[in-house]
Amino acid sequence: MPDELRHKSRHGSRHESPHESPHESRHESPHESRHESRHESPHESPHRRRPARRARVWLALLLCLTSTLLATAGTTAPRAAPGPPGADESVPAVGRAWPVGLRPLVVRSWDPPPTPYARGHRGVDLSAPAGSPVRAVAPGQVSFAGRVAGRGVVTVELTGTGDPPLRTTYEPVRASAQKGDEVTAGTLLGALEAAPSHCPTACLHWGLRRGDTYLDPLSLLPPWLLRRGPSRLLPVPG
Repeated sequence: MPDELRHKSRHGSRHESPHESPHESRHESPHESRHESRHESPHESPHRRRPARRARVWLALLLCLTSTLLATAGTTAPRAAPGPPGADESVPAVGRAWPVGLRPLVVRSWDPPPTPYARGHRGVDLSAPAGSPVRAVAPGQVSFAGRVAGRGVVTVELTGTGDPPLRTTYEPVRASAQKGDEVTAGTLLGALEAAPSHCPTACLHWGLRRGDTYLDPLSLLPPWLLRRGPSRLLPVPG
């Protein structure tokens, strides 16, 4: 073969030689496919899923907490709304006599104040003529017999009524009983005084307390004493 043709043949074949194929195929080499696939590689998936996993965990914890609170609320007994002073107290019906007369007229009933220092009527007013005998309504002991702000007052602690015991007060009374005296239902405590009061006529103010809580004194009396009708006679000590 002539030298010129041999040279051209070598030169022309150099451009199509296999030495350039790797250079051209380098753009599609595995090195670049790995580079392109790096964006979809499983190595980055956990980083992308972390916010979603955290959200699912917090949602599960919130659902568990809500279920626990609902279950607890369902088993807790509701608390009753507080009532007026003395409205929720239990008073045993230990009374066996009215403090004055057989069935006196209640001039003014018990009207508990909404708060301990608010206005109200902390007892009941029973109509009776001045000088009427005032008697203990239940067994107990006289804890006070004297004058308070110019008015005669007698207080009796009732036996077997808890700690602190129930205390009944009677005023205005000219006391004949003394502090420390043991009394039973119907025992004479004194005589009703004709002292100024808010009643239109003479009346006895009868109160009931447990500690510092005022209660309705009529709750001491059993139904047969409160009902009007034939009188039930009781032995009255002289």
